Amino acid sequence: MLSTALGALIGGAIDGSDGDDSTADGAVIGAATAMVVRALVPVVVTYAVGWGVLKGLDAAKDAVFGKEAK
Repeated sequence: MLSTALGALIGGAIDGSDGDDSTADGAVIGAATAMVVRALVPVVVTYAVGWGVLKGLDAAKDAVFGKEAK
């Protein structure tokens, strides 16, 4: 909840810096961005760790059994 509010504040401040219109649309975009980032970061980190583990296991397999020709 705090990250969503912080995203709304930052988005509103950035949108308000040009002075053309209200800051409400920037606040909505900032809050939505904060929610998307909060949902995607764990998925990306999990994928990266899983990829690293699979690459490590593949390298260990090649070291133990030798690299087979394809």
